[in-house]
Amino acid sequence: MNKNFRVVPSLFLSLMMFTVSAVAGNVLSNPDFESDPGGQSQNLYGWNWYGPNTFNETGSDAQNGTNFFKVYQAFTTSVNYNGIYQDYISGAGATYSADGWAKTLASDQIAGQNVAWIEVSFRDANANIIALYRSSIISTNAILAGAFPTSAWAHLFVTNQYDPNSYNITNTTSTLVAPPGTYFVRYQIVFQGDALKSGGSVYFDNLSLNFSGLAAYGNWNVVWDDEFNGTTINTNTWTNDIGGGGWGNSEMEYYTSRTNNAYVAGGLLHIVAQQESYGGQSYTSARLKTQGLVSWLYGRFEWRARLPAGTGFWPALWFLGTNITSVNWPGCGEIDVTEDNGASNNFVQGSLHSGSDETAKYTFLDGDSVTNFHTYVLDWSTNSFIWYVDGHLYEMQTSWGNTLGHAYPAPFNLPSFMIMNLAVGGSYVGYPPASAINTNGGFPGEMQVDYVRVYNPTPPLALAYTNTNHGFFISWNSNVVGHIQAQFSPAGLNSTNWADLTNSSTNPSQVSVTNGNAFFRLKSP
Repeated sequence: MNKNFRVVPSLFLSLMMFTVSAVAGNVLSNPDFESDPGGQSQNLYGWNWYGPNTFNETGSDAQNGTNFFKVYQAFTTSVNYNGIYQDYISGAGATYSADGWAKTLASDQIAGQNVAWIEVSFRDANANIIALYRSSIISTNAILAGAFPTSAWAHLFVTNQYDPNSYNITNTTSTLVAPPGTYFVRYQIVFQGDALKSGGSVYFDNLSLNFSGLAAYGNWNVVWDDEFNGTTINTNTWTNDIGGGGWGNSEMEYYTSRTNNAYVAGGLLHIVAQQESYGGQSYTSARLKTQGLVSWLYGRFEWRARLPAGTGFWPALWFLGTNITSVNWPGCGEIDVTEDNGASNNFVQGSLHSGSDETAKYTFLDGDSVTNFHTYVLDWSTNSFIWYVDGHLYEMQTSWGNTLGHAYPAPFNLPSFMIMNLAVGGSYVGYPPASAINTNGGFPGEMQVDYVRVYNPTPPLALAYTNTNHGFFISWNSNVVGHIQAQFSPAGLNSTNWADLTNSSTNPSQVSVTNGNAFFRLKSP
């Protein structure tokens, strides 16, 4: 939060920046392994693992609850690595702290040159490490020196900053700051096994990567959005595809532009699939697109949406290249931010289609599903795509082919337009027959979109004002979406009584006040 204070005659004016941020707290999924099944397995829900000897365990050795994580070396004739990691969306300037609990049993204590630690790294769009922090090292020497106990849980804090090139310690700090170029942060457990096949294992439990609650995306700011706060769909942004015919996927709906199938109400966009005879089809729905109106090349794209459950429903948030009319599909490239099979609503999928197909799925934990609101994000850079659900990174693609024979990174180096639709039936959902859809579809089916936002890195946010005979004007970064809020409470900056000004989205925004204390801030979006 940047604050700029100015004094003008008969008025105390406070200008401050404010952006919507994630709630502070632990951002890790399944941090205590209690989402894992009982017993021993490699079903480490929410975690990615590497090396053969990484297991969830159940028993009295847990630091809290019933489950914990066990890791040991691969027993090869070379130095080897085993562990787990989780990636979370971030941006330059975001701050975190990190810790966890570790234990090695006296009966199976870490031995030889084996070592283990907790690590946090900030990474760029290609997963290169640009900042690195670690906890103290668990080793035989640490045990002998009394720095690490056996058969007891020890609290490890990630406080040692390393040079990511030399791996030398350069600083000690409890505040982990994302540097410029950050796309995501990785929390990782590392067990480095020696080449002598030395024994010993380490348990981990109750892991934490704590976000401060300020500047979740750092220098990524909203440069375009649709919050769906009005009463109609914005025709300056969205147009409709109309018709049936399967749309190349054996779909069974007819897309209309009627308010029966797409409308804005209650701060949401509603896209509704109906069971009705229309246009020679047995179902209707809507497919909204920005083709010919708005397009994008690179950025961070974010939707908050809930998707329908039911046989045959196929909701999707996606992009097609603006050159589709000249090169057709898949030469134009297709980017699927998220799509779902309504009959299996515990996962979503993100994909690229350009002649080769790249894809991955995100599975929800603990009974969660697509029918709840979730935030779906795509990072699209010059040679990388990254997919997230609720901030959790689940897919990265850095190579792809194309049908036109153009040099990489074609076709994803040209602008694309956005599409939101709810199909019924078709190839993706397994060609269910109409009888199954009618029985198990649950019509009407509805996809609800809370907002769509596009972010780009921008210079640091700053407010400025110009005083005139008619009041004064407040301005801010020209490419950042925001609006001015004000409050006149004696509590000042600590007040929660903020209100939007009339025409406050205009940049610069004209403000008229009487004598006294006035406080203004920019809220984005």
